[in-house]
Amino acid sequence: MDVSHALAGAVPQSFWLDDPGRPAALPPLREDVRCDLAVVGAGYSGLWTALLAKERDPGRDVVVLEGARIGWAASGRNGGFCAASLTHGLPNGIDRFPDELRTLTRLGAENLDAIEATLRKYRIDCDWERTGEMNVATAPWQVAELREYADLAAQYGEQVEFLDAEHVRAQVNSPSYLAAAWDREGCAIIHPAKLAWGLQRVCLELGVRIYERSPVVALEKSVNGPSLRTKQGKWVVADQAVLATNAYPSLLKRVRPYIVPVYDYVLMTEPLSAGQLAETGWNERQGIGDSGNQFHYYRLTADNRILWGGYDAIYHYGSRIRAELDQRPATFSKLAQHFFETFPHLEGLKFTHSWGGVIDTCTRFCAFFGTAHSGRVAYAAGYTGLGVGATRFGANVMLDLLSGKPTELTDLQLVRTKPLPFPPEPFKAVGVNLTRWSLDRADHNDGKRNLWLRTLDRAGLGFDS
Repeated sequence: MDVSHALAGAVPQSFWLDDPGRPAALPPLREDVRCDLAVVGAGYSGLWTALLAKERDPGRDVVVLEGARIGWAASGRNGGFCAASLTHGLPNGIDRFPDELRTLTRLGAENLDAIEATLRKYRIDCDWERTGEMNVATAPWQVAELREYADLAAQYGEQVEFLDAEHVRAQVNSPSYLAAAWDREGCAIIHPAKLAWGLQRVCLELGVRIYERSPVVALEKSVNGPSLRTKQGKWVVADQAVLATNAYPSLLKRVRPYIVPVYDYVLMTEPLSAGQLAETGWNERQGIGDSGNQFHYYRLTADNRILWGGYDAIYHYGSRIRAELDQRPATFSKLAQHFFETFPHLEGLKFTHSWGGVIDTCTRFCAFFGTAHSGRVAYAAGYTGLGVGATRFGANVMLDLLSGKPTELTDLQLVRTKPLPFPPEPFKAVGVNLTRWSLDRADHNDGKRNLWLRTLDRAGLGFDS
């Protein structure tokens, strides 16, 4: 299929960030400062931490240091799925945290409700739609898995409805759909950049000091507390600090082996016409993901474009992160072909934006947490693509850890344990790429996992797209 015409005019930039409503740049840090809490990184993780810290103690002096612009990385480039799950789905949670999964499910639902309440309280307009998410089967072997998932979800009190081919195609018109499991409450779709910009506004209104274009290059321990040095040579000395850099190399070297940065890619279509939208259906506007190991995720925007992303998850040797890697024509072409196979009636539709960027993955596919500098520094990382909602939970975890007092969150196995680290190169690259190849083979072999994948399953070590 020749998709070059559909891709010809695509702007190589995140659709979400290509917005005339983007806030003006904030100034960089130009002098040494002292504060109660310093936050490194102004994506969701850092902004939620700053906001919640001020809500807990309005008098707390909070400084946020951002290396580039607010939300420029994963927080402004993701698909806009704000999910309740804290464990990257129930099956992963059962495998890793069976004894506390009911608690984690409850906490995840409470966290999602709290996000919605915060948006109302502070009048943050981020195109929030609590439409739920539908996982669709596009191969026969996936149908039984979705039926089992719907039954499993019911055991944990989640409203997940199994749909056969007729009923799922009545929801969204695609000849590739064989079945679906629709979680009606556990996910919202949003405009990701507007969420980041809204959190920025609220933080500033609450008195948080935010400095953009102030990359932190060093973290030192001192008698006065964690000391952070920016690239410009300015210092922030704090009583406590939070590291919210996620996929980017941690200021704590011991954390780095737990994270692998993988590149994810996305396309955005032009708005559908009224006729195209009517033929597609999608009246409930739920987010959608297909059920392969290498999967697509997609959803409608407020102006009825379709965001289409996923499938390829590209790791570069040595955990390289480079701006030029944000564009990958081979992947964009593959995604476009898959799009028109899923929605053949939309042939002729064009893509207006194409972009990519890194997400942070770890071997348990959900966030991990920790402290350093005698409990005065906290960190969270490893969200593996589900950080839109879970970062608020992670912010509360980090603040609880810094308090030094046991709480329901700090007592969780999820918080007290770490994933297995990745091996050093060249073994890391070999393992990641062999796993990706094996997952592709499984998708084309009725889901059957080869010896390598079964070995990883037994070891609790793996890779997820």
